[in-house]
This record gives sequence, C-alpha cells and structure tokens, in this order.
Amino acid sequence: MKTLCAFLIHLLTASGGAFAVLATLAAADLQWSDMFLWLFAAQVVDGIDGPLARKFEVSKHLPNWSGDSLDYVIDYATYVFIPAIAFARADLLPAPYGLLAACLIVISGGLYFADNRMKTKSNAFRGFPAVWNGVLFYFFLFTPSPILGFVIIVLLAVGQFLPVEFIHPVRVAAYRPLTLAVMALWAVFCFLVIRNDMMPTALDQIVLGLTGLYLFAVGPILHYQRSQRH
Repeated sequence: MKTLCAFLIHLLTASGGAFAVLATLAAADLQWSDMFLWLFAAQVVDGIDGPLARKFEVSKHLPNWSGDSLDYVIDYATYVFIPAIAFARADLLPAPYGLLAACLIVISGGLYFADNRMKTKSNAFRGFPAVWNGVLFYFFLFTPSPILGFVIIVLLAVGQFLPVEFIHPVRVAAYRPLTLAVMALWAVFCFLVIRNDMMPTALDQIVLGLTGLYLFAVGPILHYQRSQRH
C-alpha cells in the first residue's frame, strides 16, 4: 500500500508534464490566459507534491525512482522553457529581443537547474530561482517598456548565479505562516487576472505588486540578517 501511495505521488508530479503540453499548445495559439491557467495548475501540483513525498517517504518506498529528477524535468518545462517560448511569441519585446530573451532564459535556466548548489542548508534557493513563468506573468501585468523589459531579463538571468538566497514558500521555516498567507493571496489574485483574460484591474496590480515584492525580497532580507549575525 505504501509503495502504491509513493507511485501515485510520482504520478501526480508527472502530471505536470500534461499541463506543460497544454500550456505549450496554448502559447502556440497565442492564447495567453489559457497558457497561464495550465502553468498555474502545474504550479499548484509543484506546491503539493513535495510535502506529500516527504510525508509518505516516497524515496524510501520507491528508491529506484528519483522524485527530484522528475521534479526538475517538469519544473524546467513549466518554469523556464514554456515562458521562454511565450517571450519569443508574445508582443512584449520587439524583434530580435524577444528571441534573444528566450534563448537567454533557456540557457541560463538550464545551467541553474544543473547547479548542485541550487538549494541551501536553510532550504532556500541560491540565486534567483528561475521562476520565469512568474516573470512572464508580471510582464503581462505591468507591460514594461521594451528596453526596461530586456534589462530586467538580463539582470534576473545573471541573478540566478549570485550567492543570494531566495525563499522557498513551503520549506523555509522563517516567516513561514506569513509567507504562506502572502502566497495564498498572490495565487487568488493571479487566478482572478487569468480568469479576466489577462486584463488586470488597478486592485489586481496593487495586490500582486506588493505580494510579488514580498516574495522576491524576503529571501535576500533573511540572507542579509543571517550574514550580520555571523
């Protein structure tokens, strides 16, 4: 029974691949709200499969199956590759900068996922955690100018390799209740924007701007506080 439960959790993780296919098809048809809906579903799966795997000791009951490897495959597709396609296809950056941004994202994101130092002892991410789906969402939300947008992408690509910690909303213990509450609020408003065909209201922009700023900044702040204590 425990082995079956472990396999079902792996199956749940792998289901993110199906959402990735649906998101890719939506991006190919320029159906951005549909694409974000499927990426949102994949992110929900990514948020619950890890805690389930640890609770049911999946690695113990299925030692020949690597949940980490499976998770990285799905995450690279949904957090990096599909957003890169969208940057190349959407009217966010003029040619050839959209394509250049897409190539920069997939190359730097691939190197980031291959770095064994990606996770720290505090279960945080080392460097910007390649959440390019979130970056893409905020480009749709605030539509920065092409020059500013390209500069932001370059800076975040470089930021993936800086020795600065970024919070994992579930696994980092510090501020966890607050972080989970902010994450829940963020998810609700993301869903509302997606349901409204990516047409945010002023309230959506304010709430998502503030919650996004918290989720982006709390990790570096904690990192700085720890460095000051040592």
